[in-house]
Amino acid sequence: MSESIQSISLSELSFAFIPVIIALSILFKWSLNARNSLYAISRMLIQLLLIGHFLSYIFSADSGYIILLLLAIMVFASSWIALGTVKQQRKPLFRFALYSILIGGGFTLLIMSQLVLNLKPWFLPQFIIPLVGMVFANGMNSVSLAAERVTSELKKGLDYNEARNTAVQASLIPTINSLFAVGLVSLPGMTTGQILSGVSPMVAVRY
Repeated sequence: MSESIQSISLSELSFAFIPVIIALSILFKWSLNARNSLYAISRMLIQLLLIGHFLSYIFSADSGYIILLLLAIMVFASSWIALGTVKQQRKPLFRFALYSILIGGGFTLLIMSQLVLNLKPWFLPQFIIPLVGMVFANGMNSVSLAAERVTSELKKGLDYNEARNTAVQASLIPTINSLFAVGLVSLPGMTTGQILSGVSPMVAVRY
């Protein structure tokens, strides 16, 4: 497993948008919210182009302060985005989403970086940034599903405890599904990245 990772030209990369165009065409034809999907795709492209340049700077800077600033931006952004499903309650719920992602994600990140990987220094960007991205993204999705479900259940007249339990169960569905599917249907993102970069599969699956 020593092959270097294959470079992808922009013309080759453009073929990846064929399924996207098909999906957008269906949304337009069915008069669904295609504008929001188109905006999300455009924003993704811009963000990825910007983060590519930004990460190059971070990797060369080798500074813990810059990593801390990046982590703060990521946790604030994920908390705000998570409440997109309940936009009317976004501001009053923001601090709860922030606490949830910061405490839950931060604790998980601490275990992974210091006990599992034993990173020295702790801010090694090639490790910490992908880990933070995965942890905060999972937390964001769970908070988003929980917020939407608990709000809708309360509107139906359920008491808070019932609404909370239903919301927690709903927020765990993607995680439980991924646990059942891993190794059979899908591979975790970090495992895929390690394999593509030429790392042994036996090492990659540990990541």
